[in-house]
Amino acid sequence: MTKVKRFISIASSAVLLVTMLSACGSGNTDNGTESTDGEASAKLPKISLFQSKVEIADQLETMTEKYKEETGNEIDVWGSAGDNYLTQLQAKLNAGEGPTIFGVQTGAETEKFKSYYYDMSNESYAKNIAPNMEVKIDGKLVGVPTGVEGFGLVYNKKLVDPAKITDLASFRTFLQDMKAKDINGFSLSQEAYFLIGHIINTPFALQQDPVQFVEQLNKGEVKMADTKEFKEFAEYMEAIRELASNPLETTYDSQMGDFATGKTAIVHQGNWSYGMLADYDDIEVGMMPFPLSGNQKLAVDIPAIWVINNKANAEEIKAANAFFEWLYNSESGKNIIVNEFKFIPAMTNIETSSLDPLSQAVSEATNSGNTIPWALTYFPQGIIVNDLAPVTQQFFLTPSMTGEQYLQKLDEVWAKAPK
Repeated sequence: MTKVKRFISIASSAVLLVTMLSACGSGNTDNGTESTDGEASAKLPKISLFQSKVEIADQLETMTEKYKEETGNEIDVWGSAGDNYLTQLQAKLNAGEGPTIFGVQTGAETEKFKSYYYDMSNESYAKNIAPNMEVKIDGKLVGVPTGVEGFGLVYNKKLVDPAKITDLASFRTFLQDMKAKDINGFSLSQEAYFLIGHIINTPFALQQDPVQFVEQLNKGEVKMADTKEFKEFAEYMEAIRELASNPLETTYDSQMGDFATGKTAIVHQGNWSYGMLADYDDIEVGMMPFPLSGNQKLAVDIPAIWVINNKANAEEIKAANAFFEWLYNSESGKNIIVNEFKFIPAMTNIETSSLDPLSQAVSEATNSGNTIPWALTYFPQGIIVNDLAPVTQQFFLTPSMTGEQYLQKLDEVWAKAPK
């Protein structure tokens, strides 16, 4: 069975931008920059890179200048915002005018364009992809990750000792202790992914084969209400409803504001949330796993990959590989990834000491392979917003609804949702 990954989270769009960056080191023929009488010769052909995000457009242009300065080679960056990107990409590929390099979100998009991927399995830059972060189709490495993102329990180090929250019982005790001190022990927020999309990832990710479990759930062959990890998950949700603040009365902004000012001890969030905390000097934060069923791993995955168009000619493919070689192995390229784009590398050979504390935690988990996947990326499209979130809202509005009834309702809406 072909397994690829797909990113859905609304909070992580910035990371879709990373790998559009440079080419090769200078000063040797492999880099395409032989020097003759002080002038570069035998340059590799100009290549094109198609990307959809405007957030780092200026930085990309600066990067291409740095790339040309160091290697003599050129990249033409094409941009297309929003929903037009996939339409334009498909049209360009169909017309034989496709870019040399293009980005796709992992999962359905990766599968859709799989006939166009050059096999990177034997390229040296690919050897440093972190454990569990390779995307393969039919045994072939089809792209390089743009970066990684992760989520779990983001906690205030002054209020929380992670070693004391290891299971459901200790989680409940912690919430009770915090409540007695007039501190909210744990916070979800009302937005669909922050309410249910991310936190329900853990019971899915802890299945022996998360992809297969989702497929079986889609076919009605299994039920959440009959699965032990989900039964325990429902008990966690009951504890949150009973002992923590109501997420339906909490926005992402207010959640992070209360956390930053010490009114909340733990939020279920990702590394992206550090941007809301950077201006607060008095809070020291960390990220710990959601300890469902003894889980000791952060949920980490890649939002997108960069691929090389296998319809390009041999010299263009060579230039594209040189581009990635420069990006992932040169000091300039690695600096751009971490310090200019502020991404968490999915490569084990890139130093990350300048990352913020939450991103550093995700990076360390990534490099050690101490991660669980984003199983939510395999969910039917739209099911989190259209189906799971409304049921979860009902759960928090109805104190009499048991955890078992909650799971039954989740199973019911899943069965009816478009697949």
